[in-house]
Amino acid sequence: MENQIKIPRSLGNPTHCHRQFTVAKNRNVSSSESVGPTSNRPYISLDCTAFFVATNSLLDGQSSLSMTDTTDDIAEEISFQSFEDDCKLLGSLFNDVLQREVGSDFMEKIERTRVLAQVFASLSLFSKLFCDFSSRSGNVLLRSFRKTTSIDCDRFVLKGNGNSALNLRLAGIEDTAELLETQLTSEISNMSLEEALTLARAFSHFLNLMGIAETHHRVRRVRNLPQLSRSCNDVFSNLLQSGVSPDELYDTVCKQGVEIVLTAHPTQINRRTLQYKHIRMAHLLEYNDRPDLGLEDRETVIEDLVREITSLWQTDELRRQKPTPVDEARAGLNIVEQSLWKAVPHYLRRVSSSLKKLTGKPLPLTCTPIKFGSWMGGDRDGNPNVTAKVTKEVSLMSRWMAIDLYIREIDSLRFELSMNRCSDRLSRLADEILEKEIAAQESWGTNVGRSQPKFPNQQGLSLPTQLPPRADLPLCAECGESQYPKLEVPVTDYIPLSRQDVQGISSDGYGPNLQIKTGNGHSVNSNGCQQSITPRGSSSSSSQLLLQKKLLADSQIGRTSFQKLLEPTPPKRAGIAPYRIVLGEVKEKLLKTRRLLELLLEGLPCEYDPWDYYETSDQLLEPLLLCYESLHASDSGVLADGRLADLIRRVATFGMVLMKLDLRQEAAKHSEALDAITTYLDMGTYSEWDEEKKLEFLTRELKGKRPLVPPNIEVGPEVKEVLDTFRVAAELGSESLGAYVISMASNASDVLAVELLQKDARLAVTGELGRPCPAGTLRVVPLFETVKDLRGAGSVIRKLLSIEWYREHIEKNHTGHQEVMVGYSDSGKDAGRFTAAWELYKAQEDVVAACNEFGIKVTLFHGRGGSIGRGGGPTYLAIQSQPPGSVMGTLRSTEQGEMVQAKFGIPQTAVRQLEIYTTAVLLATLEPPQPPREEKWRSLMEDISNISCQNYRSTVYENPEFLSYFQEATPQAELSFLNIGSRPTRRKSSTGIGHLRAIPWVFAWTQTRFVLPAWLGVGAGLKGVCEKDHADDLQAMYKEWPFFQSTIDLIEMVLAKADIPIAKHYDEQLVSESRRGLGSELRKELLTTEKYVLVISGHEKLSENNRSLKKLIESRLPYLNPMNMLQVEILKRLRRDLDNIKLRDALLITINGIAAGMRNTG
Repeated sequence: MENQIKIPRSLGNPTHCHRQFTVAKNRNVSSSESVGPTSNRPYISLDCTAFFVATNSLLDGQSSLSMTDTTDDIAEEISFQSFEDDCKLLGSLFNDVLQREVGSDFMEKIERTRVLAQVFASLSLFSKLFCDFSSRSGNVLLRSFRKTTSIDCDRFVLKGNGNSALNLRLAGIEDTAELLETQLTSEISNMSLEEALTLARAFSHFLNLMGIAETHHRVRRVRNLPQLSRSCNDVFSNLLQSGVSPDELYDTVCKQGVEIVLTAHPTQINRRTLQYKHIRMAHLLEYNDRPDLGLEDRETVIEDLVREITSLWQTDELRRQKPTPVDEARAGLNIVEQSLWKAVPHYLRRVSSSLKKLTGKPLPLTCTPIKFGSWMGGDRDGNPNVTAKVTKEVSLMSRWMAIDLYIREIDSLRFELSMNRCSDRLSRLADEILEKEIAAQESWGTNVGRSQPKFPNQQGLSLPTQLPPRADLPLCAECGESQYPKLEVPVTDYIPLSRQDVQGISSDGYGPNLQIKTGNGHSVNSNGCQQSITPRGSSSSSSQLLLQKKLLADSQIGRTSFQKLLEPTPPKRAGIAPYRIVLGEVKEKLLKTRRLLELLLEGLPCEYDPWDYYETSDQLLEPLLLCYESLHASDSGVLADGRLADLIRRVATFGMVLMKLDLRQEAAKHSEALDAITTYLDMGTYSEWDEEKKLEFLTRELKGKRPLVPPNIEVGPEVKEVLDTFRVAAELGSESLGAYVISMASNASDVLAVELLQKDARLAVTGELGRPCPAGTLRVVPLFETVKDLRGAGSVIRKLLSIEWYREHIEKNHTGHQEVMVGYSDSGKDAGRFTAAWELYKAQEDVVAACNEFGIKVTLFHGRGGSIGRGGGPTYLAIQSQPPGSVMGTLRSTEQGEMVQAKFGIPQTAVRQLEIYTTAVLLATLEPPQPPREEKWRSLMEDISNISCQNYRSTVYENPEFLSYFQEATPQAELSFLNIGSRPTRRKSSTGIGHLRAIPWVFAWTQTRFVLPAWLGVGAGLKGVCEKDHADDLQAMYKEWPFFQSTIDLIEMVLAKADIPIAKHYDEQLVSESRRGLGSELRKELLTTEKYVLVISGHEKLSENNRSLKKLIESRLPYLNPMNMLQVEILKRLRRDLDNIKLRDALLITINGIAAGMRNTG
């Protein structure tokens, strides 16, 4: 039965007839003129499908609204037909689930809302299309439209001449779109709270299901393409053809040093439980693609999908408590375990294969162009929850997981390398190991109380006692069988259990299944599963320790005798499976290392013999490389280049910690610590000294050999935390930690202050241990993030390098490399996106020049966010537009929040991203981007930047009404309810924009789809220069200067994401009448920006180069638009009833849904 929505509307002009749009639920009804039931007024009975097809025919090849940053580098690789099929499948199954869960009556309401929104979205796109085009283009499109619908196209009349817009009012399109919006708003406002909550959940899940289908088809399309652009094969070939010699290409790739740093910035909106469910559903979609599936198997897949969707619907979408820093670190380590661990060998094989094919030489086995770092558990800037204790726990947890992953790989290798033929050197080593174990066995008595028995017989070395996981599958199955991790049911969230829940200690065929227990109450067991337990503090009673030891001992009773019955007679000489014997000893050391880490995490005393443990990756690589060389020497190279080579490459990439942990702290905290020290020593107040006096003091102390800080000094808790952090850094060393990043750095003394505190802590720890601290000192990296600090960055580096002690320190301890970090988020919030981009460009040029003056190499560390407003955007484009000479084979870059999951959450997507990083850095090194062709271009950039910055700051910081407008028009204040990160949303308690972090600043505007931080001020700057007759110059700059082109393209991309009607709806419903004028002015500013961006790019409409994203956008709008309207209604209600928990939940669900539809947050 047809469900019609009657929408009468007068077009305002009395000479025009009244019209109605009759929207039919049955979308097979054709479009035709009809007569209304109560009068002779004409109706349009609009068939939705016909209208959408007609609109699509106009938009195809013309429109592309890039609403996602996560598909940046490979958006063009989506197969739309398969994507649409999967969307229909998932949508149909979800409808079936909803029918059972909410009933048919509410399903009709959901469908009614969706159809209204879909027509509204199509009309809006249609209107926008004609407003953007010249009259000539409009006529061409109208002729096309006439062929696909019976809507009266002759009512479209050209207004003016040349490039004037079409007069849409005569055709009623704009009025009808407004009417549909009013109808949708009215229906949503009349919903009860329970109905609104259910509708929000339903549309949010629809958007997430589309995201699952999109992710799956990105993987499928990449896998099926014979030749990918920007791949190693593609870029290596092009470089050779352009004149780069094979030797130069090979050496540059081998020397490349890229580090991707995963951060815990709070932009990942989805709970980890839901992320895992989404991955499982993507895996089921992949399985459903198999052509060999029979009817019964396909039905099973559908049943599994229904179960997953049902589970999804019945699972709470919201985090009920904030994650701790350890929780955030664990999430990052899960990305390594589930995806990067599989992706890295595959990526390195791809690089090696391309090099061998094109240069004749493969990538050296221990060479890895990309490594990984982390800020999770180390970034304490403005986050009091990240303490020295947390940093130590996270570092040890990372080491534990690395060891555990290596143990699993060694198990598989021992099963695989069963051959006897080996080199003499390996044979001798195996003989020595076997003799040592036989001697140990003779003196070994049964002692069931031992926590880790030696070997009851040498069979423990030579033959695995049980089949390792997936041993029956070939190596290619790790990336070939499925691109998605096979996951066990995850812990839903971090709810502490009682001690009795975790006291039982189970065991497997290799030893006790022990648990890492961290101080905040979480554990990781030896199988890699995360659990939550009550923490054991230093005051744990001896009876509890004895009980645990007794349980561990009891778990061993009877195992030895039982294993003797099951296992074959052990070999008497090393010639039997020598690889298994050598790898058995490797495993034994790994098990001891893992046990040591568990004791350290528990804070328990332990005996330490360096010969029994692996401390460095070189120690682990030594026996593995020996096995590799032996296989090649024994004509078994094909075996060596399989799983063993992959393990060696993993060790070279991940080391003993998976990801080295950076530490980050604000410069002011170090000054406060030095204030306390100098005051205690009656030297005055450090922070009151001028810069020269500070440098003189710091340099003198750095040259000295005595500690500065007295051991009995009494300081406040904040200063103590700073000093404790340096102590932990001294204990862990550079084998576990990466760089020490100083945020808000502005002077050379900021760097030397950290060097002094680091040196003092290392002296103290060395004195206590009676031996040198492990590994070397940490790299100290100044982070320049405000516009003022960016402008002074080069001067700071020159000052530093002019200090003899510092220059010698860099050359001696850091191989002559100076690392400098530039921040994109705070500079953008400070001055606007365009000014920030230009200041970042100039700062990098100046820093590179400063280092070159002193013969020091420089590595630039880019603190890029996920969204364009925080420096995000396509990886390839960003690297290719850097200043010449700033990317000389080395680069560090952050990947934050939801971008970590989007880019690296699935193995094959991760492989693609790693390849893009490698090829982009290679091109920027061997064929650097062009600088501005003439000095005039730099002058024009200065003019645009000055006007843009003035316009931006006059609105954001100088307009007294803006702060109130921002708080009313966006859900910024309510974002704190989300529980998506461990750190506060503000650096300080002030309510102003200045102390608000960049993430909630961008996040709030993204929710309203106004995305103001990415474009505000740009239009004024471009307009000001164009009106001075420089439009031709700007067009030339766009064509010939990669930096300027990428800046304009990114702004164009974000303009296409903006939705003026939706932003206007927020203003009309939420903003005080006295401030609505500000919103109106901002919307005019957006249109001005769009106009001048198109003038410069030469495009007829926005994002003309991103056509393949069009259908992705259109498919989301029917669910995204009502989510925004629903959010507005809930905000209105919540602001009248702040304590209503259900309203708060409903709001958070709309935030989740809009983030899913926009495919990013902040």
